[in-house]
Amino acid sequence: MVEAIYGIKVGTTQVFDKKGNTVCVTAIEAEPCVVVDVKNTEKHGYSAIRVGFGKAREKKLNKPLKGEFDKVGVGYKRFIKEIRVENLEEECKPGDKIDVGVFKAGDRINITGLSKGKGFSGVIKRHNFHRGPMSHGSHSQRRPGSIGMCSTPSRVFKGKKMPGRMGNRRVTILNSEVVDVIGEKNLILVKGSVPGARGNVVLIRKVQG
Repeated sequence: MVEAIYGIKVGTTQVFDKKGNTVCVTAIEAEPCVVVDVKNTEKHGYSAIRVGFGKAREKKLNKPLKGEFDKVGVGYKRFIKEIRVENLEEECKPGDKIDVGVFKAGDRINITGLSKGKGFSGVIKRHNFHRGPMSHGSHSQRRPGSIGMCSTPSRVFKGKKMPGRMGNRRVTILNSEVVDVIGEKNLILVKGSVPGARGNVVLIRKVQG
């Protein structure tokens, strides 16, 4: 069985462990994902499954998506995503479901999602630069300073740390711990933080081995 599922970040809270200590956890709502299509190496060049999750109204979908769901015979879903699988099992077929039952307390997982967008930011906020002198007459309190050479090589090197858009990138938190799985509510409680704001779609994948 594929040991990965998509979910939506609900928020953070605290729970008590067996010793009575409080543990900060992030709740992720992971409704059962329905397999819509199976991709194999021979036909597509890589092995993966396409899954749909989340409720959606019919008028919110276009005709190609409706046809894809109608072909499998499942209800309309809000999201449709891919999960890469190294060794795809033969019994995995369209119409199968993946739920939170593939995880249990104590499992180690990797969580992938979009980080919070910070907008256009300067070098102090974006790269933790030190500020300039605050004395009278200084005009470079939060400026980046010199960025290149005038004669050689007469250009700015690629990858130079400069102001720009911060956040809103695909990031992965490795080796997080599953604190609890509440099957009747489709909730997974993960120790620590999870990328993105509330309502962000994340991919939860069990660490093999």
